[in-house]
Amino acid sequence: MIKVEWLYWLVGLVFVVMAVQMAADRSNPRRWTSAAFWGLLGLTFPYGTGVANATAHNGGWTLPAEPLGVAVLALIVLAGLNLLGKGRPVTSTAEEREASATRLGGRIFVPALTIPLVAIVCASLLDTSGLFEKGKATLIGLGVGCLVALAVGMLVTGERKLSVPLHCGRSMLEAMGSALLLPQLLAVLGSIFALAGVGTQVGRIVHDVLPDNSKFLAVVAYCVGMFLFTVIMGNAFAAFPVMTAAIGWPVLIEQMHGHVPAVLAIGMLAGFSGTLCTPMAANFNIVPATLLELKDQYGPIKAQIPTALSLLACTTAIMALFAF
Repeated sequence: MIKVEWLYWLVGLVFVVMAVQMAADRSNPRRWTSAAFWGLLGLTFPYGTGVANATAHNGGWTLPAEPLGVAVLALIVLAGLNLLGKGRPVTSTAEEREASATRLGGRIFVPALTIPLVAIVCASLLDTSGLFEKGKATLIGLGVGCLVALAVGMLVTGERKLSVPLHCGRSMLEAMGSALLLPQLLAVLGSIFALAGVGTQVGRIVHDVLPDNSKFLAVVAYCVGMFLFTVIMGNAFAAFPVMTAAIGWPVLIEQMHGHVPAVLAIGMLAGFSGTLCTPMAANFNIVPATLLELKDQYGPIKAQIPTALSLLACTTAIMALFAF
């Protein structure tokens, strides 16, 4: 049976390999600290399995949590002191890339489309096959899809060296920097807020403000709340436990008998509309502006605001009309 932990270990291995590449890149003025950051991050993936085993008493190999906490603090110091740099990986010339793009045409999108296709097949056809860990078929399918897409991409482009996509991935990793970790950190922050009872307090405020049995206003409060909390926290996964504990579950589902999958899925989509409007979602909105060397770093956000508001209005209407 393929376990989801194996996917995490593979991700960690990729970070470690790229860290070795960074350490060998003399064009990066901060190559050693950059390599330390990404290498340390990569090692936390397999180490985290041992910590999880010890915490959940799953048996197998167990490891103490304290070194993992020290590693997290080290990552914070390296990123906080701006000790991550960028090298100049060897790549093709602009003329060569233009010629390659002309030769490949629309085929260049085949690898990207391969990822969701493989993930859907794994989630829909192999979930009950016993091949994948129970309940993890979608996530494992995403990892398998990435591996298949890598192979397809190398076939489409005619590339024979695995080091080439690794170097290209490292270049993107260095460009994004520590902002790559922001979604994960914000998702953890959402869980902390939920455990601290923030959702319960928000729910009490909403209960005092909303008129009794006003389904439409409750839907508006949930969707707009998901939108605003996502803008503030930068991640819909961070906003979801707070707003669902406040309004989604106690009001829309338990009190008004909403259809559980519909309410939660549409509510998450309302949160995603907020992702389009916040600089806190750095890897979505700020990093692209940096990669494209835009004069206005908030340009993507300004361009996305009309789409975000339209999406919020649509999700609110869809939930009000079809989720009950």
